[in-house]
Amino acid sequence: MMDNEEDAELCAICGVSEGDSSNLTTQSSLQTNATVGCGHQFCTSCVERELSRRKVFGCPVCDTPVKRVTLSTRTLDEVQCEKDTSWRRRVLKVYNKVETDFTSLVDFNNYLEEVEDIIFSIVNEEPNAEEAKGKVKEYEEANKSEIVIRQSQRADEERMVADRIAAQRREAERLKMERLQDEKAIQWTKQKWKQESTQVLLGEREEVSAELRAAQMHGYRTELQRQQRQQHSSQQNHLGPRVREPPEGLLKQERKIDRELYRKRQAAGGGIPSGSIASHERNWTQTVSSLLSHTVQI
Repeated sequence: MMDNEEDAELCAICGVSEGDSSNLTTQSSLQTNATVGCGHQFCTSCVERELSRRKVFGCPVCDTPVKRVTLSTRTLDEVQCEKDTSWRRRVLKVYNKVETDFTSLVDFNNYLEEVEDIIFSIVNEEPNAEEAKGKVKEYEEANKSEIVIRQSQRADEERMVADRIAAQRREAERLKMERLQDEKAIQWTKQKWKQESTQVLLGEREEVSAELRAAQMHGYRTELQRQQRQQHSSQQNHLGPRVREPPEGLLKQERKIDRELYRKRQAAGGGIPSGSIASHERNWTQTVSSLLSHTVQI
């Protein structure tokens, strides 16, 4: 390997850097010799020149053979990481014992250490790499039935975990939908309260619904949850014939007030809350009228 990181970004032959545009006709790009023990980079021009002369040329830094098949646009670390992941998956698919398969923790740790030694030898192309590959193949042939059983158990466990995760996601989605429905119900209840309050002020109804008064007093969300629990318990414990609910749900239907009743209530001051400006104006008008009538009589 090169001595410092600055040299690692240069061609090992000509010293050109990545993306050097000093040559107006071409722009250099570096390729890595993805061979264990080397990892040096070479520009495209030097690679094509050297390989046009011979199929293999030696790295001028470490004398490692450089072939076209070993050159890659990725770094040596990226290639080694991918290689480690691939071989680790293949080896662990064969050496798939768990801690419960051993009589002691020491034996299980020795087993894991042996597996790691095999993976390290193969990935880093140690002198015993071929021996390690043969050992994996022999172990697979000798314990094929046990390996298949453990793979099946592992698949069942992974399936159970996936089902549990899916169930948690469905539950979270259900709770989210319930919260959205609660927010809509609360918003509708507030609008209904405002509408009925306006109707009371105008004399179109006698009073606000009891359900809405309870909702405003105890909090919209708390009252809504209480009504939902009460409705749920009544549905579970109800044994008689079911009663059809009004179209408005739990809120009682509004009673229409005819025009004659409306005029009587307006004449009596109905629909005007005490203490309001309208109430003071009405009282002042009545007082002035009584004084004027009394003056005329005198």
